[in-house]
Amino acid sequence: MRAVNEKFVDMGVPRRVWAIAAIHGEKERLIALHDHLATRFAARDRLVYLGNYIGTGSRDNAAVFDELLSFRAALLAKPGMEPCDIVHLRGPAEEAWQRLLRLQFAPVPSQALEKLLAAGVEAYLRLYGISLNDTRAIARAGSVAITRWTNQLRAAQREVPGHEAMMCATRRAAVTQPTEKGGQRLLFVPAGFDATRSLEDQGEHLWYSTASFPVAGRGAAAYARVVRGFDVARGGIDTEGPAVTLDGGCGRGGPLVCGCFNTSGKLMEIIAVGGHGAIENLPLESRKPLLPNVEPRLVPAAATPRWTGQFAASA
Repeated sequence: MRAVNEKFVDMGVPRRVWAIAAIHGEKERLIALHDHLATRFAARDRLVYLGNYIGTGSRDNAAVFDELLSFRAALLAKPGMEPCDIVHLRGPAEEAWQRLLRLQFAPVPSQALEKLLAAGVEAYLRLYGISLNDTRAIARAGSVAITRWTNQLRAAQREVPGHEAMMCATRRAAVTQPTEKGGQRLLFVPAGFDATRSLEDQGEHLWYSTASFPVAGRGAAAYARVVRGFDVARGGIDTEGPAVTLDGGCGRGGPLVCGCFNTSGKLMEIIAVGGHGAIENLPLESRKPLLPNVEPRLVPAAATPRWTGQFAASA
């Protein structure tokens, strides 16, 4: 039994971990990625969504939530699957939404709101049909009015099947266990990590850090890889070294990226989904040990079967 608490998910010792970067409301790319993963995902694998599921400029945010929920249900119908095999992290936008639901407790609600908008909470306001102008007006009202309004937000979320349950199940980070005593773990975070702090002391560094993303010292000793799904600086995909960024710019014209890691932290495969669901699959060959300073050779991908949403019934 793997431990799940209110903050972090312990994924145990998986066979592989599939990590999906920020989606930002790109429904078609998410569907294409799910199509690709449908017949690849097996027992003892883990699937980790790294947050930022919907986007401010997307018209498909509701459909993205539907797709996330549908694919989870389909995977759980396969033999040997458990609910904790699929993890949804709370990205900066989701954390901003959770804080918006507690806006009445902010010292200066109007200032707090502007910070939440910068983090992407407007996407959730649009998802539930909440006016941005009304939101700003409410933030300038008293705590009683704000409390009534946040209760209305909770009710709006509750009215959509599956949304409240999924949001309540989101966690701050996910971590694996080492395969041997004294070994290193893999850590999956939404957007940032401060290597000078323990995981429990990260605080806002998991979501809103503007610092660079190195993993050294204390962090390097504990984790073979720290993988994030969103880069506020838009630096692109970075798979070199222990700090891995999978943000390919999905929602900003770039591809939706998924990385597959083995238990030791080696990146086995990268999947990038571009416009119109076009998939570029780059498996990394691991048959022979690589010589120092020699890059892995890319192996052509096989044809990708399509997921119809009914594969679980025949699995």
